[in-house]
Amino acid sequence: MPTAARPFAHHGIAFGCDYNPEQWTAEVWDEDIRLMGEAGVDLVAINIFGWSHIEPRAGEYDFRVLDDVIGRLHAAGIRVNLGTGTASPPAWLALSHPEILPMAEDGTRRFPGGRQAWCPSSAVFRAAALRLVEAVAGRYGEHPAVALWHVSNELGCHNALCYCDESAAAFRRWLEAKYDNLDALNAAWGTAFWSQTYRQWDEILPPRATISTRNPAQVLDFHRFSSDELLSHYGAEADVIRPLSAAPVTTNFMVTAHIENLDYWSWAGEMDIVANDHYLDHRLADPTAELAFAADLSRGLGGGAPWILMEHSTGAVNWQPLNKPKQPGEILRNSLTHVARGADGVCFFQWRASVQGSEKFHSAMLPHAGTDSAVWREVVELGAVVERLAEVAGTRVEARTALVFSWESWWATQTESRPSQALGYLDQVHAAYGALHALGLTVDIVAPGADLADYALVVVPGLHLIRAGEAAVLTDWIAAGGTAVVTFYSGIVDQDDRVWTGGYTGPLREALGVRIEEFAPIAPGAELQLSDGSTSTLWSERSHATTAEVVASFADGPSAGSPAITRNTWGDGTAWYVGTLLEPGAFRDLLGRIADETGVRPAATVRGGDGALEIVRRRGTDASYLFVVNHGRASASAEASGFELITGMPVTGDVDVPGGAVRIIREEAAA
Repeated sequence: MPTAARPFAHHGIAFGCDYNPEQWTAEVWDEDIRLMGEAGVDLVAINIFGWSHIEPRAGEYDFRVLDDVIGRLHAAGIRVNLGTGTASPPAWLALSHPEILPMAEDGTRRFPGGRQAWCPSSAVFRAAALRLVEAVAGRYGEHPAVALWHVSNELGCHNALCYCDESAAAFRRWLEAKYDNLDALNAAWGTAFWSQTYRQWDEILPPRATISTRNPAQVLDFHRFSSDELLSHYGAEADVIRPLSAAPVTTNFMVTAHIENLDYWSWAGEMDIVANDHYLDHRLADPTAELAFAADLSRGLGGGAPWILMEHSTGAVNWQPLNKPKQPGEILRNSLTHVARGADGVCFFQWRASVQGSEKFHSAMLPHAGTDSAVWREVVELGAVVERLAEVAGTRVEARTALVFSWESWWATQTESRPSQALGYLDQVHAAYGALHALGLTVDIVAPGADLADYALVVVPGLHLIRAGEAAVLTDWIAAGGTAVVTFYSGIVDQDDRVWTGGYTGPLREALGVRIEEFAPIAPGAELQLSDGSTSTLWSERSHATTAEVVASFADGPSAGSPAITRNTWGDGTAWYVGTLLEPGAFRDLLGRIADETGVRPAATVRGGDGALEIVRRRGTDASYLFVVNHGRASASAEASGFELITGMPVTGDVDVPGGAVRIIREEAAA
């Protein structure tokens, strides 16, 4: 976090929403604020897309509406998460400066009319945005209602990669700072291949669409540059705010299944508090497990500190192929799963459902149907529950298992030329996390090279790109007594996308005790048999064990006879390797066996139910809190003693959790 990071001070767990008063009349504002009070809303994000309203013409500011709305919210005791308003430029700016518009990889400009129609490298856009930020922060920096600053909105959601000439110039400056000279760049990019050697900086372009495949090392560096460029924009806005306001500054991350362009490990330290937007993705096999993963990753980005769920939904979104509403009770379960995994704030997009625009069919706390609706009643119920959880705020999640996650590996895996186009980085990440989630194990998500001293078990799925130093952290930790599980396509390239030679898994090879000679992927949907009776898909490898014990081999397919699962003693620890994508049940069973051997257990013993119970413990100085979320239909129980915060009842020995319900127990001191 920034030097002397400013804490987000809030009583209890924040309960809030995005609010767009510019879409409504003043009479509606009064009703909205009254209903916010009824629902328990105490934090409202405003001015997220306010630029065209508060600066209708260049240099002309009109704050009357924003003054009025902030005043009304403050009078009602509702705190403000104040947006800088810079997420989307107004029409007048794009008209007078069309050069700010982003360019796609095919060289075509994108027109205004949507949102985020700006190039992250545009000096004209940045200057105009910072003038607006200075005006907003100068006016409201000391306003008592302002609890938090919200820079832009979902930075990079649509415009992370811009290929225009101004971006090209900025990319070259970034490369010069990184490599210092062209010899170093040529070596890093392997430009001897296909006669790509550069002799002067001006020859280098962004990786625009080519007639063939592009240089993967160049593409990788362009991802890094693009992430840094947007982070620079965030920093520029934050630097304007900080001298004018003592309130903490953040922006909303998009830790979710479909946003890959920003390396949030490099961003997190610039936030006063980590905030995330998350929406259930029904294109995934298990959206609930992905929700838990995103919450754990959000917590990991903050180093384990509490974070804020800046946006999620009460029901359907508007941008998936099929937009499903939530089932009864799902709003409560989803929200409290985030709280269980470290969120000290639960906010929604948005307060009142829009009646116009692209998001008019996106759900809201106050739906089109109004207060006589199941959604509204569930929102009010959730607000009352959140109010009862005030004492949980500030506590931290306990975990003895870690999963290593890397945006750089995501980028490096998803290249145009790879062993199988069906291979995706998140396939492995979600498979590994899903198995741990099914076992009821709480997981910290950590960056490559992170300190692993607090963990008994570390899972490393598909870490395709790994630096020598990052590998040493892992292998030294194993040698000191740790247990690691590494899955296929790990340790393949270094930071320059250069293959580690001598046998795949590169710097992890000796610790794993297996040498992989050749990849042998299989067609999507095809199935492989393993010698232990389990099945797998997507991937196999022609390999042999050097020092490892072979736990299971490929019984058929292109790698028949080669090891599929191995276990190796490395120093005082154990290194497992899984060379295929096990079917979910087999992966769960394998990780369950390994967890048992390492002494890693769920936060509490579970009895009954249909396997859909989620259990997480948050611990503070004076108390610990056991969250039990039942995503299934069957009733279950968990071992617990203390006081249950939702029902207000004491618990002795076990807590019963009906299907679809949540229980939160303040545990007795012995827990």
